[in-house]
Amino acid sequence: MDKYDENSQNILTSLGFRDFPNEVSTAKLAQEPLLPVPPAANNRRALRDIRNLVADRRPWPSATAAGITKRGVEQTIKHGANSHAHTGRPITRGFAATLKLQNSGNDRRSHQNSMDALSFIAIDVDDYKSMANEEIKDHSNLPLPMVEEIEQVMQCDDDDDDDNDDGDVCEVEFNKEVEMEDIIDIDSSDHNNPLALVDYVEDIYTFYRKTEESGCVSPDYMTNQSDINEKMRAILIDWLIEVHYKFELMDETLFLTVNIIDRFLAQQTVIRKRLQLVGVTAMLLACKYEEVSVPVVDDLILISDRAYTRKEILDMENLILNTLQFKMSVPTPYVFMRRFLKAADSDKKLELLSFFVIELCLVEYSMLKFKPSMLAAAAIYTAQSALTGINYWTKTSVSHTCYTEEHLTECARMMVELHLKVGTGKLTGVQRKYNTSRFGFAAKSDPAVFMLDNVGGRRTLEQHKLPAV
Repeated sequence: MDKYDENSQNILTSLGFRDFPNEVSTAKLAQEPLLPVPPAANNRRALRDIRNLVADRRPWPSATAAGITKRGVEQTIKHGANSHAHTGRPITRGFAATLKLQNSGNDRRSHQNSMDALSFIAIDVDDYKSMANEEIKDHSNLPLPMVEEIEQVMQCDDDDDDDNDDGDVCEVEFNKEVEMEDIIDIDSSDHNNPLALVDYVEDIYTFYRKTEESGCVSPDYMTNQSDINEKMRAILIDWLIEVHYKFELMDETLFLTVNIIDRFLAQQTVIRKRLQLVGVTAMLLACKYEEVSVPVVDDLILISDRAYTRKEILDMENLILNTLQFKMSVPTPYVFMRRFLKAADSDKKLELLSFFVIELCLVEYSMLKFKPSMLAAAAIYTAQSALTGINYWTKTSVSHTCYTEEHLTECARMMVELHLKVGTGKLTGVQRKYNTSRFGFAAKSDPAVFMLDNVGGRRTLEQHKLPAV
């Protein structure tokens, strides 16, 4: 008997003893004559191909439900023009798709015709196993295993859909790999250091870049001052650098002090005799923000030769904070120096020379037109070039600073000019600070004069060196 599954068209399953009514006995089934065996019955699929059906299939039932008993096995054979087309090959996804296209016209065949073309036979289990072994040998010469066929089908589909796009994408990825080839991961050695903030450092410096302009001032703000000028500003900052060195304060404190002074002077008019008061109070605020041990007000009064009283310093502190709206967290060149020096794989000599160059820029009013990040990058670029004797700027530095050599050329040349003038004027605070063993005698380093080359040719150090005053 046959059982037709209404959810699987054109697929017949054989009935086992569980599928017969209770009144039908096994003995009665044994007395029934066997149906004739058609020629197609000799082409059985191997055991490993039983589940490879062309049409949709459902989970396999148990052995008894499938018609496999101790007496024998029932097999369903389908006759037709293409009945032997796939008897010797497992039905993979790619093969099934091919068969579906070839037999699309036969899918509309009526169910009655399919029922008439079927017959059943009973086969002994031992004979079934021997037939299966022979079929397995025949399958050993199959063209491709299933995994390779699936990969080929997927590859063909991808080639048809994305043939034009894949070339462009691969080319872009290749170019990115070439560009990233010489870029070093500067944070690879700090993954186990919680203080390095490896997971957040890139986001932090992205934020610094977005907000650095909020801490900058107009490069011509001195035009709004009636009683002071840029030379007085230079004298004040040169003196504060010496005070900073005497008190042994942190580097961050010096850069924040200069930033507070410039932002305050850009908004408030100050008379000449109170300019030093602004500088001393700005350093007090920077110390409170950056230092662990803050100098007391009496120390600042003493260092300013008692020119101001305690009340005047506290009143000026109140005025500065209200003018700046208590905005003290601004990215200064120092925060960029730390990151860019790491990208440059600096040693102590390069670090000291870079800070020497950038502190020269703190005194110079004309350097206010550059952003803090550019000042930091140009200082390192200038120091590297001075130490190596060539224009030295790696791809790693370009990647982390976002500045190429062309971007830094103008700023670097101005820094070289400042380096050439060291020790020639009255403002020698930076030069004396970095002319000590504590700072590696960085002030004695030769400037990178070759960076000043123009169309006229190379200028030598003797041509640039000015006589000392």
